[in-house]
Amino acid sequence: MTLVLIATFGGAVSALVPMAFSLALRIDQLTPGQPELLGFVLASSAAAALLTAPLSGMLSDRTRSRWGRRRPFTLGGVVVGIAAVPALILADDVLTLALAWVVCAVGFGTASSSVRNFQADYLAPAQRGKVVGLASLTTQVAPVLGILLAGTLVQNVAFLFAVPASLGAACLLVFVVLVPEPSSRDRVVERPLSLTGIIRSYGFSPRRQPDFAWLWLGRFVVFSGLTMTTSYTTFFYAQRLDLSVAEVAAILAVTSMLSIVSLGTGSLGSGWLSDRLGRRRPFVAIGGLTSACGCILSATATDLPLLLTGSFMMSLGVAMFTTASAAIGLDVLPERDAQAGRFMAITMFAQRIPAVIVPLISPALLAVPGGPESGNFAVLYITAGLLLACGSGTIAVMVRGVR
Repeated sequence: MTLVLIATFGGAVSALVPMAFSLALRIDQLTPGQPELLGFVLASSAAAALLTAPLSGMLSDRTRSRWGRRRPFTLGGVVVGIAAVPALILADDVLTLALAWVVCAVGFGTASSSVRNFQADYLAPAQRGKVVGLASLTTQVAPVLGILLAGTLVQNVAFLFAVPASLGAACLLVFVVLVPEPSSRDRVVERPLSLTGIIRSYGFSPRRQPDFAWLWLGRFVVFSGLTMTTSYTTFFYAQRLDLSVAEVAAILAVTSMLSIVSLGTGSLGSGWLSDRLGRRRPFVAIGGLTSACGCILSATATDLPLLLTGSFMMSLGVAMFTTASAAIGLDVLPERDAQAGRFMAITMFAQRIPAVIVPLISPALLAVPGGPESGNFAVLYITAGLLLACGSGTIAVMVRGVR
């Protein structure tokens, strides 16, 4: 599974570093004082991912090649993602930047999804907690390391986009070249491809798959709260500490180093213990409540120590929740043998739909009266904390097929 972890790292670096820092800095350069435009850019790419993810998952399930079903989509996604980087670098307005980011995000998102589909195909039940924990840690540490690197590149826009994309592409290509995925040429396609089948692939029956449905709903609520905080971290710190957006890079470097500790503890501890104890739902609940408390603390923080403490609690809780809920997702995944790619894409809807909706809602929360002119981040973070608590509680109480 080492190759899977390397590819997971690459996919996270290529997508999350621009979302967390590069795009915010570039938008501030193009249109100073308009942080709400970041929401427009992120929502555009998330909407594109919603349209393409189930289709690529279904096509991957049906792919017959000597390279298997997943690696062709890893390679194709990398090619598309890299092709969009020059446009990101040269964009001189927000619309062009948004279009370029849509193409880049769809490309690298497709590549990353194919790696997750590979895990669904071949990961044994007794290994899911540990491997998902390692993968979750990798996903969360990758942007941390990327932001540390980005902090040294703030004077060069080209490097801010090209370096994460190049590093991500290299890691994903290692997976393509070296992973031992068997040929899929002998697999039987159950039914021919049709427009009706494509449309149906975007949904599922909650009545037939109740555990999967409750898991999906809980993750949707949690990631709605998480998106509220991650999308605006740079602007939030700039406001609370009275810094410029560029100066926040140094603070993000500190929070990133603390996050490595919290993410490692949360992901590896939750994954290992959930396998060892045969229980996953308690870790979902504990993780959600811990991250919710971190949000509330951040909402009221006015100095760096409290902000760092809130950030630590949030990342620890999110790591625990993400690992345990992802392992539950593999445990309750419907039609694993024939349609794993499709249902893994539907699972990711719970993260991607919030990425479309939340950036459009967040400006309204930031505009609630009573806060500074640059935005009422207290309301935003308190709302996020409530969503984190409610979503994790839904999974802990309602998913019955997993302990």
